[in-house]
Amino acid sequence: MVRTNHLDSELDKKYMKRALVLARKALAADEVPIGALVVDEKGVVVGRGYNQVMRHCTQRAHAEVTALAQAGKKRGDWRLNGCVLYVTLQPCAMCMALAYLSRVSRVVYGAESPLFGFHLDNDDALRVYKKDVQIVSGVMSDESVALLKQFFKKKRKKGEPTKSSS
Repeated sequence: MVRTNHLDSELDKKYMKRALVLARKALAADEVPIGALVVDEKGVVVGRGYNQVMRHCTQRAHAEVTALAQAGKKRGDWRLNGCVLYVTLQPCAMCMALAYLSRVSRVVYGAESPLFGFHLDNDDALRVYKKDVQIVSGVMSDESVALLKQFFKKKRKKGEPTKSSS
């Protein structure tokens, strides 16, 4: 795993803006606002997803899982070599492992997730996949954090539990 902090290339910002649109869909559906895109080597968006954990009552409804599954279907192959996963929040261990298994080349995310994010400083668990994946963190993190704060502030104001974590 090759970790690069906050490169914020214009191309990464372009796709992260689109992932943020998906995160807003999750927010509108009263889900934790997380959006994800899979972009192929030609710059074509081949997978999209937003958090739907509460709606479907399963952790398999994470934004990344949906986006990666859609990309595999569209490409007709589960191997997503050359693709980039963009996600508004640091992926959890499940989603990071799925990205590795899917053979994406890069994972680009916005906000850090200190409670549920896969902590990239200890990537020994993923060494079994023997593939370097470039990790870029902090792309448009302020926008991602603002959506998350909006969601949790609303939940606290209503006195609702925040059972969903991703």
